[in-house]
Amino acid sequence: MKKISIGAAIAVTLVGCLLTFETTYLVLQNKYEEKSVNEIISAPGETESSGEVDEGLEVSSEFMYKLVTKLEEVDYLYRNYYIGEIDDDKLIDMTISGYVAGTGDDYANYYNAEEFQEMLSDLEGEMSGIGINVIYNTDLHVIEVLNVMPDSPALEAGVQSGDLIITVGEDPVEYVEEIGYYAAVAKLQGKEGTEAIFSVARGEHYEETVDFRITRAKITEQTVMHHVYGPDATVGVIKITGFDSKTPEQFVAAVEDLTGQGCTDLVVDLRYNPGGELSSIVTVLDYILPEGPIIRIFDAQGNEVDSYYSEATELDIPMAVVVNGSTASAAELFTSALRDYEKAVIVGTTTYGKGCMQTTVPLSDASAVSITYRMYNPPYGENYHGVGITPHIEVELAEELQNKNIYKITDEEDNQLAAAVAALKE
Repeated sequence: MKKISIGAAIAVTLVGCLLTFETTYLVLQNKYEEKSVNEIISAPGETESSGEVDEGLEVSSEFMYKLVTKLEEVDYLYRNYYIGEIDDDKLIDMTISGYVAGTGDDYANYYNAEEFQEMLSDLEGEMSGIGINVIYNTDLHVIEVLNVMPDSPALEAGVQSGDLIITVGEDPVEYVEEIGYYAAVAKLQGKEGTEAIFSVARGEHYEETVDFRITRAKITEQTVMHHVYGPDATVGVIKITGFDSKTPEQFVAAVEDLTGQGCTDLVVDLRYNPGGELSSIVTVLDYILPEGPIIRIFDAQGNEVDSYYSEATELDIPMAVVVNGSTASAAELFTSALRDYEKAVIVGTTTYGKGCMQTTVPLSDASAVSITYRMYNPPYGENYHGVGITPHIEVELAEELQNKNIYKITDEEDNQLAAAVAALKE
């Protein structure tokens, strides 16, 4: 089973990214002999700044000559002998994607103009859709509504958590079981102002069928979910699914709501959290940590080029963090920072191990390339790239739960969560 946010399918490609954003204008003249580069870094909540970057920027004339010569040969053959039709735009996209893949940069990506805009919207915490998070119910072969986002068209229309989406579209109506999960999700997604048409089954035995025709709108993605721990009402559980620009305010709201309900301890669940945006994780950690460093950033030569610091105000409450092998990047920074400041006990299994950063650079045609360009260290510890973070208390998820979707595991079943609560209560 896989969780996906309706209207933000591009999010599934952002695995393990700690991203900054650069707008780079590159003027190429006289066959790359004259170069002028300006940089504007504009992450949510940060002030724009500009200046010279990478004075050693190089473009290999020899490489470009070889590349263009070979491409001209292949292009000539296809233009003259291929019996099919050639889509120039697709050909350009695939060529650039091939170049990026060929660099060996494991975390690089090429985004065409549409994909880039979708990615920006997702990291800004906004998307077009109806406002539901879903998973694939492998037992019934339908889409199950995990939750309904606040102030969303789906909430207003009456969609409920636990609804099973059984059909999508009209003329023709198509069954999810027949067309498959991803094809059905694609039909639920769409642009603002268009309609999502589907039917759900609900009730104790799913005996009731409800038809929906919902106009898609701009919605705010919910990356933070929280609840009072079932077996112990003094413990609040906060699950963070990723870090975008809306995550900090959602996290603060979750803490305030749980403490307002009488919770005296917090467990932060970062399992399957792939990371996210730099400004977001820095803001969240600034809220939690005492005065001191949050992150230290290094260039390819090992020079420290930037750092972020927390102010003196901190969150004073006992915490545990639950992680697993799919806890990556920004989520690992969260984990390591709380470990370094001895703010939390870490429970679960060794994390993914991604300590490098990507910058996404828009190109002249509104497409973009994401490039790995920095390494980052936690406040006081060493870089964990390729190694991961070993928890204080190592606990594997119970064998009988390993094939069950993480969102369907109850508090009473979750042995990793129980181990985190037990550590807090010692």
